[in-house]
Amino acid sequence: MRQSIIVSSACMIFPMLALLSCTPSARRQSPLNLPASGFNLSGSDAKAIAIADEVMEKLGGRENWDKTRYISWKFFGRRLHVWDKWTGDARIESKNTIFLFNVNTKSGRAWKDGQEVTHPDSLKMELEKGYAFWVNDSYWVFMPFKLKDSGVTLKYRGEGMMADSSAADILELTFENVGLTPENKYLVYVDKTTRLVGQWDFFESAADSTPGMSTPWKNWQKFGAILLSNDRGRGKHSDLAVFDELPASVFQSPEPVNFQSMTKKDE
Repeated sequence: MRQSIIVSSACMIFPMLALLSCTPSARRQSPLNLPASGFNLSGSDAKAIAIADEVMEKLGGRENWDKTRYISWKFFGRRLHVWDKWTGDARIESKNTIFLFNVNTKSGRAWKDGQEVTHPDSLKMELEKGYAFWVNDSYWVFMPFKLKDSGVTLKYRGEGMMADSSAADILELTFENVGLTPENKYLVYVDKTTRLVGQWDFFESAADSTPGMSTPWKNWQKFGAILLSNDRGRGKHSDLAVFDELPASVFQSPEPVNFQSMTKKDE
C-alpha cells in the first residue's frame, strides 16, 4: 500500500461533522438515519439513500451509533487512535509522536520523542499531520456510517459483483467543498444478502474510469451496540474496541495507557 495514497489521497475526505460529534440532545432524538446538514439530498438518488439507510440499520442503527462514545483502533496495526465521538477529543500514537487534540477544533498538544512540541509553528505542523492521520484512518473504519455526510452526493449505479463473486448494489459517493481531497470518488458495494458493505473502489478523481484501489470490507463484528469491520484484504485494523468510559487522562496526558484495564462495552 503506497503511503502517498494512504496519507495524501486515499481517504482524506471529511472533517468530523455534526454526525460524529452530535450533542446529547441530538443523540436522544435520532432514531432515524437523518442526513447531515449539507448532504446533497436533491442531487442524490432515492434508491441510493434507501440503501444507505439499510446499511445504517444493519450496522446497529443511527441511535446506537450516536450513543456510542469511545472507540479505539490501530490503523493497520501501526497507528493507535482513541476517539471520544461526543466531544471530538482524540489521541493518536504514531511512531515517536503522540497527538492529543480535538478533531472539530483541530487544537491541542503534541509530543515528539518524549518532548512536548511548544514552538507555535512546529506545533501547528504536527497538529496538521495528526489531523491528516485522523481523517484518513477514521474513514477506513467508519465510512459506512458516513454515507449521508455533509457534502456527499449519493447515486445508485446498479447491481454488480464484488471480487469474491458476491452480488451487490453499488453506490457512488462524490463530494463537494468538503475535506482534504473533495475530488475523490468511491464506489461502495453493499452485499445483496447481508446488506453490509463488502467492498469499496477508490478513484483519485471523480472523472477517472478505473479505480486506483479496491479492497474488501470483511470480518464484521459487534462492538458494543454497533458492527465494525477490521479486514481490508491487504491488512487488518487491530485493537478495535468500544468503551463504556475512559479517564480524561487518555485525552490529556501523554503517559502510556493500559487499555486492558478499561471497561469495554458488552459485545
